[in-house]
Amino acid sequence: MSDTFTGPVAAEITKRLEESLDPSHLIVRDDSEQHRGHAGHDPRGESHFTVEIVSTRFEGLNRVQRQRLVNQALAELLKERVHALAIKARAPGE
Repeated sequence: MSDTFTGPVAAEITKRLEESLDPSHLIVRDDSEQHRGHAGHDPRGESHFTVEIVSTRFEGLNRVQRQRLVNQALAELLKERVHALAIKARAPGE
């Protein structure tokens, strides 16, 4: 179900999304290296991510509502550690 790329922040993102949204599909991709030298790049790495997630919790919700659920699950990380997060959230069958 989950395809995560190593690192403690990616692991924490995965854990929080699995606990809060019970996804049937989840990919957490660390895009930080693509942003080296740009604003918001953290030399520790793990600052920019893309999340692809499929969950029944998204059924009947629009794109913004789905993204809010993901952002709520990751709120603390978004404040303290993650500079950028791209979200691709779908309901099953989409």
